[in-house]
Amino acid sequence: MGVGPWQGEWPTDERYDPELLEHGDRRNVVDQYRYWRRSAIVADLDARRHEFHVAIENFQHDHNIGTVVRTANAFAARAVHIVGRRRWNRRGAMVTDRYQHVLHQPDLDELRSYADHHGLSVVAVDNTPGAEPIERVSLPRSCVLLFGQEGPGLGAESRRVADLVVSIAQFGSTRSINAGVAAGIVMHTWIRQHADLANSW
Repeated sequence: MGVGPWQGEWPTDERYDPELLEHGDRRNVVDQYRYWRRSAIVADLDARRHEFHVAIENFQHDHNIGTVVRTANAFAARAVHIVGRRRWNRRGAMVTDRYQHVLHQPDLDELRSYADHHGLSVVAVDNTPGAEPIERVSLPRSCVLLFGQEGPGLGAESRRVADLVVSIAQFGSTRSINAGVAAGIVMHTWIRQHADLANSW
């Protein structure tokens, strides 16, 4: 993975990292960002991030959080919020947390307060009675997509702070799908409805 040392005259653009130009760039980044400083990549992403946030509960050290962070980075989410325990397993993020804003909210009320302060609707995702099928819903452009942890899913408190609860259509025998997979489906639904696809890589 990656590229070797820069061949030819070095670029003078300050976004380029001399260390990477000299030794090569083995990071998991798109070609557009090869040899760029990390701060330059974050700044460029900040200029083009989308209007949705992602939140995932972490009351039981959910192992899916790294996957959610990695997917949120792929879809240029504004931020990821870890609700509950501050510590989480970063292995699944594949170092994308270096480029993705990850915030901590101690509980759901703090997440709700953050959403209200920033003009965001809270959209909870859970296959529960009364949830609206996401396949038929227009997601708010400015929102927080809230996911429960693996196993128990969203609790009553999550639904209490939500403006909208949506479900993902399923046709098999399992009661629910992996939380990381569910997050990817819902994020991509937002992308299909609101993103300018001409700006994708």
